[in-house]
Amino acid sequence: MPQSLPLPTHMTLRLPTAEATSRLAERLAPLLAPGDTLLLDGPIGAGKTHFARALIQTRLGRAEDVPSPTFTLVQTYDGGGVEIWHTDLYRLSHPDEVWELGLHDAFSTAICIVEWPDRLGRHLPQDALRISLSSEGEGRLATFSGGRKGLIAALRNAIDA
Repeated sequence: MPQSLPLPTHMTLRLPTAEATSRLAERLAPLLAPGDTLLLDGPIGAGKTHFARALIQTRLGRAEDVPSPTFTLVQTYDGGGVEIWHTDLYRLSHPDEVWELGLHDAFSTAICIVEWPDRLGRHLPQDALRISLSSEGEGRLATFSGGRKGLIAALRNAIDA
């Protein structure tokens, strides 16, 4: 009986342009299901909101205004039968403030996109997909880790298709 290769749990991609970042988000969007959480990590200007905007618009199937939730903290969208929560936790001063936003329920029922996930402290959801974005020359470097079993492999297949 042939042995199957282990599913990848990490992946790094070079994104030379903002359009490449958008295309990556567009490939990931249809692979997500209720209960999936994306932790978007990186410094200010790394492309976190750009990535989230492209992913949300792809899930919605239309070019809708997707503002940064920096001041509202949470923006929600109806993504065709699944709620999408886009959060920016930069302004939180304590991890327990996350519960005041209702994120504890959303983590299990919605697709959650969390910018500044370090603000979650010990409240990080299990099986969240961490996407670390950083500058590299004129472009970006995206490093994926974690996520539910097979999600990174499915993304790799979607990129290669």
